[in-house]
Amino acid sequence: MSSTVSVNGRITPEREAVVSVFDHGFLYGEGIYETMRTYNGRPFLYDRHMRRLRNSARMIALDVPWTDEAMAAQIRDTMAAAGLKGAEAYIRLLVTRGVGDLTYDPHATPVPSIVIIVKPQIDPPPEVYQLGVRAVIVDVVRNHPATVNPMIKSNNLLNCALAAQEALRRGGYEGILRNYRGELSECSTANLFIVKAGAALTPPLDAGLLPGITREFLFEVGAEAGIAVREQVLRDGDLFGADEAFLTSTTREALPITTVDDRRIGTGTPGPVTTTLLEGFRRRAWSA
Repeated sequence: MSSTVSVNGRITPEREAVVSVFDHGFLYGEGIYETMRTYNGRPFLYDRHMRRLRNSARMIALDVPWTDEAMAAQIRDTMAAAGLKGAEAYIRLLVTRGVGDLTYDPHATPVPSIVIIVKPQIDPPPEVYQLGVRAVIVDVVRNHPATVNPMIKSNNLLNCALAAQEALRRGGYEGILRNYRGELSECSTANLFIVKAGAALTPPLDAGLLPGITREFLFEVGAEAGIAVREQVLRDGDLFGADEAFLTSTTREALPITTVDDRRIGTGTPGPVTTTLLEGFRRRAWSA
């Protein structure tokens, strides 16, 4: 599906969108990003995504020169240029260190690069939510927080890419990573939840995971639905002994996991807690 791209305010079709090979986002992976989607044509939870973007920027000492309002205006302009014809939008916002010499010195890159990619949002097919997906626990270990902190939503995604590629080789829809302590952390492109005794449990942030915006929002959805949603240290046995499991992400909402490796989770079908949380999420998203 064709994309429309803004590079530092210049909006073009995807084939004309370019950044310099001397951009430190390309050379060194020095940059941050956010993925958003729209409901009713509006970026959902935009303020929360921008809060996380700016926190990621702070953690790598990267200046974000545009205000939230200026960024929102450029996103709107890019969406308008995309001609979505009533379709909802997928939005990827990237900020890199910018163009400079071959050095790690940030003084060599005084002007950050800002890229906005817009294309139609393609939802997973309904049968994925009706049947659930198979995940695998991968051998790739989540970054240690003292190396590249997973709290940074970094353009340097090699850790997650290797995990996702291992999962695909093994026939999985998603890869589940452990941290250096052997605890479950998150999926390669999503946060992880299990359901036990009617409560939805997700690893704590210090398990080495990205603080997902959908993950955060689900605490509110659960409170509204009367379902306890809380953090808990999780290990393999907790997952295999769960009544239900699901993943959360911006583009997939709350998606059931019914098999992990070759073991069925619960009944092997999407469970009532997952279904209730998904329905509550969608109700709030479409009415926002």
